[in-house]
Amino acid sequence: MRELELIGRLREALGAGGAGHARVLRWIGDDAAVVRGFGCAVTSIDTVIDGVHFHADGLSGEEIGARAMGCALSDLAAMAARPGEAYVALALAPGTTLEYALALIAGARGLAEGCGATIAGGDVSSSPVLAVTVTVVGWARDPGELVSRDGARPGDLVAVTGTLGGAGAGLALLEGRAPAGAVRADTRLRLRERHARPTPRLAAGLALGELGASAMIDLSDGLATDARHLARASGATIEIDLEALPLDEGVAEVARALGDDPAAFAATAGEDFELCACVPAAARPVVEAGWEAALARAGAPPGAGPPLTWIGHVAEGGAGELVLRGAAGPLSGYEHAL
Repeated sequence: MRELELIGRLREALGAGGAGHARVLRWIGDDAAVVRGFGCAVTSIDTVIDGVHFHADGLSGEEIGARAMGCALSDLAAMAARPGEAYVALALAPGTTLEYALALIAGARGLAEGCGATIAGGDVSSSPVLAVTVTVVGWARDPGELVSRDGARPGDLVAVTGTLGGAGAGLALLEGRAPAGAVRADTRLRLRERHARPTPRLAAGLALGELGASAMIDLSDGLATDARHLARASGATIEIDLEALPLDEGVAEVARALGDDPAAFAATAGEDFELCACVPAAARPVVEAGWEAALARAGAPPGAGPPLTWIGHVAEGGAGELVLRGAAGPLSGYEHAL
């Protein structure tokens, strides 16, 4: 497989792709993409590497492409930005076939288009191991619509979307650390999907922004690490009740098979890509009453948006601390060793 052959086939595989998007004026085939902007741009970049973020022998090429795109788009969800363009760089390991490379892009394209994003360009190269880098650009009419990590204030309530622990449980089953018989076959398949194809909570992020969230982060490294990021950025103390965490189906069984406490496992396993948000206490009735309608306005199909669970609050005093009520000892999620 040659570079120019791959680029040509990728352009064919993407079809109209970026060129068919209203904002994209130039895309693959030029030295750079040209995009018609508006308001303010929100940009994030994510790299996933075989042996660090996933194991290529356990996932299909399509799953790896979808996973890389989902991880990147989740950062836009955490900022309450609307997804726009994505740029995908493939660093392919020796022996990679053309079919495998096309499957990677097909997976990335499928997830992007399902979220309202379009692939507008990228790059290809070789590497000792497979790596996929995705740059995503989101948009907001005004910077005041966006939600950052540093807005949590004493008295705010803390909530999470969806359920926790599923991706970590799926990985434990995929790697054989937990026995396959720990959960039913259908649950095992769904937990694998939580690991292989993360769902960025874009509509939920927009809904939380509209309903007054003061701070927000996506749960990539685990609640025990990411909620601490919120606390530090806001100079606040966040207290979370582990017993209040909404566990994904099958997580308790997998955690116990590993000898872990289910809630502690859910708080540390990471890669659920749910959202953790702080909300002024006075806004709780508004959030609860308006959640489904706000999800619909953000583009979520009826009944398809995630539930919202209150798990803690921002306490008076302290600076940058996370308190996990009910934990037997200190807990932390994933952190890269560099």
